[in-house]
Amino acid sequence: MALKRIGIIIILLVGAMATAQTSKMADVIDEFRADTRGLRHIYIMEESEEYYQRFSTFYDSWMNRLDAMDFNSLSQQEKVDYIMLKNSVAKGDYFLNQDFEKFKEVSDVANFAKPMLPFIQQRRRGKKPDAKMLAQRMQNASKILDEQMAARKEKPFKDWQTADKASSTVLSFQKGLKNAYEFYYSYDPDFTWWVDQPYKALDKKMTGYAEFIKENYSQNSIKDDGSGIVGKPIGKEALLESLAMEFIPYTPEDLIKVAEEQFAWCKSEMIKASRELGYGDDWKAALEHVKNTYVPAGEQPEAIMDLYTQSVDFIEERDLITLPELAKETWGMEMMSAERQKVSPFFLGGKDIIISYPTQEMDHDDKMMSMRGNNPNFSRATVHHELLPGHNLQYFMTSRHKPYRNAFYTPFWTEGWSLYWEIILWNKEFPQTPEQKLGMLFWRIHRCARIIFSLKFHLGEMTPQECIDLLVDEVGHEYANAEAEVRRSFTTNYPPLYQLAYMMGGLQFYALRHEMLDKGWTEKQFHDRVMHEGRMPIEMLRALLQDLPLNKNYKTKWKFSTEFN
Repeated sequence: MALKRIGIIIILLVGAMATAQTSKMADVIDEFRADTRGLRHIYIMEESEEYYQRFSTFYDSWMNRLDAMDFNSLSQQEKVDYIMLKNSVAKGDYFLNQDFEKFKEVSDVANFAKPMLPFIQQRRRGKKPDAKMLAQRMQNASKILDEQMAARKEKPFKDWQTADKASSTVLSFQKGLKNAYEFYYSYDPDFTWWVDQPYKALDKKMTGYAEFIKENYSQNSIKDDGSGIVGKPIGKEALLESLAMEFIPYTPEDLIKVAEEQFAWCKSEMIKASRELGYGDDWKAALEHVKNTYVPAGEQPEAIMDLYTQSVDFIEERDLITLPELAKETWGMEMMSAERQKVSPFFLGGKDIIISYPTQEMDHDDKMMSMRGNNPNFSRATVHHELLPGHNLQYFMTSRHKPYRNAFYTPFWTEGWSLYWEIILWNKEFPQTPEQKLGMLFWRIHRCARIIFSLKFHLGEMTPQECIDLLVDEVGHEYANAEAEVRRSFTTNYPPLYQLAYMMGGLQFYALRHEMLDKGWTEKQFHDRVMHEGRMPIEMLRALLQDLPLNKNYKTKWKFSTEFN
């Protein structure tokens, strides 16, 4: 018995050493991130020749450095880190070049600024400026702006996207000039005396010039389809490049097809639950019934806590994953403001859970939409998504295990993991009543719709209003909630692939789970190992867990299964 116990201890220690293995690449990755932050700290005019040229040189130097490394001498952990870092450099360089080409089309809008660029650059090292000469240059620039605005009225930009880029170029210079002006103003009396009035006049003209340029585009270019939501479709080529750099070896059309198949499955299951409720095939009527199971105002935090307890108990009873006691102790609750609910109508999570529910300043219709859209049966699929074992556990574990891999953040890992748990809990019959099933299916079908509308928008095949209509008519959203979801998708900082990453990342995790279980792993072993390896594209996690052959120019190729029902 003693020898058996010793053997078990040795196996456990070896397993712990494998997951805790450090990587020689960790410092290199941290250096790359620090270099990036350092350059962005200095080169604050992001729409300028100087910025694009400096970062182009930066990415080239890093690519040369990586190419010079002896890849074959690296451990598997280090090879994975190498590939992910090289991918990050390539991704940064690709999108920089995309933006640079668009900048070149409009850079002449800032020709008036060229005489003042040395002042901005020399300010970084505190050189005393020739204040009188600078004041004259600012005065000249104001006159040039008047002439340029008059000339450009007859030459609108080809579309609103180009006009927006041109406006951003002017605003970028305005930001740099303000930074330099505020450095010397009041401190240097000669500068203050000469430059104060010319600067203020020029600053005001730049604001007007940027506003004018932004709206000076061909009338054939449609900016707003009537929804009030304006996004920037990136096109098929950029989508394909983005997918490859996220290690997704599928075309947008492939992913839309998968989403449509999963959408049909969800609709079929919703009809089954509708029949259980006595509404026959009228799933919309059944969904209306579920929406009206909302709790009274003021009681949502307790309802969330109840759902949290149910899901944690369910998971721990089945020993599916290790949930550290401190992780269960240290998550917090916040309430979401009415303003934030305009783009995030449902609660969010991470370090804390941020609860979306009506506030006093909302009008009656918005209050009802918020309550109906956040009823406990809908929330059954999302409390564990936001807390444990979803985003909160991710935050907890990645802060403690291989935190350098936070450099490789990808929504396919972040959102995919949380969506994966929605699939797991559904399969293990966490929802028992037809109301609970409809609630979880509502979110499942919503994730499918996100893939369809986000990809078709970026392919130029759907407008924002059509995206809203899809969510209302085919998913069952309240209109205001659908509008907020589409606005969140296209007008915030979420990248173009973010919305499809939920379902596709979930499918990747589910496929990898099957592969690891077939190799003799338990579910708990798999789940715990994922949380100890840190953030990364799931194809790279697969290569790490299965010790797959890798090369320094590795490209995505894993055709993960879409069979998960």
